[in-house]
Amino acid sequence: MKVTLHIWRQSKPSTKDDFAQDGKMVRYELDHVSNDMSFLEMLDVLNEQLIKKGEEPVTFDHDCREGICGTCGVVVNGEPHGPESGTTTCQLHMRSFKDGAEIWVEPWRAAAFPVIKDLMVDRTALDRIVQAGAFVSVNTGAPQDANALPVPKADADKAFDAAACIGCGACVAACKNASSMLFVGAKVSHFVHLPQGRVERETRARNLVAAMDKEGFGNCTNQYECEAACPKDIPVRVIADLNREYLRAKVREEPANTKRIGGDG
Repeated sequence: MKVTLHIWRQSKPSTKDDFAQDGKMVRYELDHVSNDMSFLEMLDVLNEQLIKKGEEPVTFDHDCREGICGTCGVVVNGEPHGPESGTTTCQLHMRSFKDGAEIWVEPWRAAAFPVIKDLMVDRTALDRIVQAGAFVSVNTGAPQDANALPVPKADADKAFDAAACIGCGACVAACKNASSMLFVGAKVSHFVHLPQGRVERETRARNLVAAMDKEGFGNCTNQYECEAACPKDIPVRVIADLNREYLRAKVREEPANTKRIGGDG
């Protein structure tokens, strides 16, 4: 098959104040594309041709190419990860496109994800959110047998649903507000439904939301684009979990500079 690619090329890193910098869409014609190629393999073929011509290859993120690491991710024809539901860019195959198709390829567009070069963006903002508290740091004891700490199936299912998040950032790219609440909600929901994570539930919710706001992500306005774009089908229910946990944490938070009256007795 033959495809026409329109790819965003940007040689210099962008800033939060300037998404485009010196970038522009560049047109490429590619023949003899196999239906069995993944989208990234197709970009590999394009880069091989560019290198043979002495031109700069297209820079893009990738790692495992098995749909589990969350490294890859581009906007294909206006859709994060492309037209196939529940599929990462590396698992998107060219049989999803028609012969002669024109394909527009862009990086994630968000102030918190500055473009490094071409299709590669800096997603370390998500890492910093995780570092703010998306983990269990208290001593919960030695590992126990699976049946020694019973967890209701409904809670286990919700925790597993949230834990499927791979942190690719498609939810941010799909949202008109560049919100990361599906990602943050997944981290909160993952732990709040398990006994080990409930010990730090209040500090976790406060810290993750504070980190999210600091990074410049927008807020959720319930458009559900994040759920539609998520390659792991994370449900928007996790955002409700996040809002509930954050409200609970703020209500239970002790006011600053308060003093006890009458001592501890």
